[in-house]
Amino acid sequence: MTLAVDQSIDVQPVIQVRDLSAIFSNGNGGLHVLDHISFDIWPRQFVCILGPSGSGKSTLLRILAGLLQATSGDVLMDGEPVLAPRHGIGFVFQKANLMPWRTVLDNITLPLEIMKKPRAVQLQQAQEMVELVGLLGFENSLPRDLSGGMAQRVAIARALIHDPEVLLLDEPFGALDALTRERMASELLSIWQRRQKTVVMVTHSISEALFLADRVLVLSQRPGRLNLDLRVNFERPRQENVRYTPEFGQLARQLRATIGEN
Repeated sequence: MTLAVDQSIDVQPVIQVRDLSAIFSNGNGGLHVLDHISFDIWPRQFVCILGPSGSGKSTLLRILAGLLQATSGDVLMDGEPVLAPRHGIGFVFQKANLMPWRTVLDNITLPLEIMKKPRAVQLQQAQEMVELVGLLGFENSLPRDLSGGMAQRVAIARALIHDPEVLLLDEPFGALDALTRERMASELLSIWQRRQKTVVMVTHSISEALFLADRVLVLSQRPGRLNLDLRVNFERPRQENVRYTPEFGQLARQLRATIGEN
């Protein structure tokens, strides 16, 4: 088994989380969501975040993206504080959130439009993204004509088109049926292997986390604390049959036990 990432001494983390806590006002003394969380994420790593419902997984991801502010602690990207959304981070939500009046191609070009890139550049890069996510032939389709999996591929393409260093995904396949979810996980892995981005993904699926990730971070019940940082050393590129190996089952039981302890 081999690691996908070389964490040698001369490689610096892409993301550093230091003593992070989040308390939200609720009129009753505050809701303590995250409690003193610290970890590093290295270049080109694929990291999944697991935990029980309400453990603060999505909150943590939004803080990493600069969409929310922590109460205390720090998030650094390439050594710089993350205090607001930034160009180097792409974000995919659980719902694709496509603009219903725009075609697949025009939904994908949106970030480049906001950046005021020339239309020719927008179309060229969007076409490359369409090919990357396997949607050739659907460039002029509207969101209403797409399946849930296809819509999420558009959302992933839109998040990647401006070439971010880090891709954050919040339960991107949570609304899909089981078979479509497994297929989309394989496609996401293929996209990651071709683009070699640093990925942080929130999921409720232990199997999905182990299939995709180099590391799995497990949060406790609220307030979320980091209960486990599990390294997943299955060789890459990964095949579906890794899910049925004894090693996979052993790690799945360890994760399930950790989550069950909360």
